[in-house]
Amino acid sequence: MKTIPLRFINSNPKALNEFENFSIREINKLVEKNDLVQDTHRHDFFFILALLKGKGDHTIDFIPYKIKNHTIFFMRPGQVHQLNLKAGSKGYLIQFKKDFYLTNEKDAGLLLRKASSKNIQQPDVKTFNKLYSILTEIFRESNTKDEKYSEVINASFNIFFIELVRYQQKFEQDMDKGTVLNQDRLEDFTELLDAHISKNKQPAQYAKMLNLTPYQLNTITKTSLGKTSSELINEQIVLESKRYLLSTSNQIKEIAYHLGYEDTSYFIRFFKKHTGLSPEAFRSNFS
Repeated sequence: MKTIPLRFINSNPKALNEFENFSIREINKLVEKNDLVQDTHRHDFFFILALLKGKGDHTIDFIPYKIKNHTIFFMRPGQVHQLNLKAGSKGYLIQFKKDFYLTNEKDAGLLLRKASSKNIQQPDVKTFNKLYSILTEIFRESNTKDEKYSEVINASFNIFFIELVRYQQKFEQDMDKGTVLNQDRLEDFTELLDAHISKNKQPAQYAKMLNLTPYQLNTITKTSLGKTSSELINEQIVLESKRYLLSTSNQIKEIAYHLGYEDTSYFIRFFKKHTGLSPEAFRSNFS
């Protein structure tokens, strides 16, 4: 079965040294004369596109976005995207592996998860410039490679992620401790869905991984998103199905089997129930 093209920071991912787990590039150098056009693919790394100036289109997990000035895109490993960035755009493109950023700091993983929870941010000019200046310092450190530059870059990442999370929360209502805890568990659940949806499709399986009862998990999802845990599982199955339908030429039965369905007809009925289209019709209409 064909898979969605997976890109690596380095062409030989089995032989990475420390800084092949990380890269930062100036966008204007990539689109100095021609547009940057990338067909649908996914990464095994985190991807940040910070645009001081930009035009084009960016589709992430089949949600289209218009590229504008002062925009930050933040993608997690495994997400599918397609990018068309016009010549003359300016900013930074940052790629890094989880292991590069996650040091011994206790809360680093939680901070990264919160910062990458939204695929697009369009802050006000003042906030964007503050964030952009941090990336400029990271770019400088990456080029000069002064003593302990990796520590400086990680510290700068910490500041960048903190500022990004502050902006995300700026317009949200104050949450009590219980709501914050629920949000953390919901994010844990979302990560597990990304990793295990092909094999695990029952709320009880995810509740066990989270050391919760199915009732507790359902309460968290309904309180936070107004959806049951089963609904979120079904949405993840549909999303992964769409990824393979539009990004590969695999037969429907191959996609069904990859997603854990030995009965292709059941998979077709499931997909049609949740999208209104058969897999073939969806592929035909949206390819």
